[in-house]
Amino acid sequence: MKATIKPFAIVGAVLAMSVASTGMAQERSGEEIYNSNCSACHMTGAAGAPKMDASDDWQSRLDARGREGLYKNAINGYKAMPPMGTCSDCSDAEMKATVDYMLDEAL
Repeated sequence: MKATIKPFAIVGAVLAMSVASTGMAQERSGEEIYNSNCSACHMTGAAGAPKMDASDDWQSRLDARGREGLYKNAINGYKAMPPMGTCSDCSDAEMKATVDYMLDEAL
């Protein structure tokens, strides 16, 4: 009986590991995150958020803080914007991709 169970246990363990590794969350694009979490404020300018179509506002922020500073603001929060904006499950890399997306669209 032990000889029969052992091969199945090994196969089961390998399958479980492959499912776990492929079941990891896929990183979302900046556009996806913007559309689902950021657009409510950045389309309307709510609470002083720079609007997507206000290229002068974005350029002045980029000039003053640099891209790294804007990443830091998005990740840690800035004024009325909470840390990670409204995307509590975003990674730092996803937030940076979102900032890049917004700058590319605005400038």
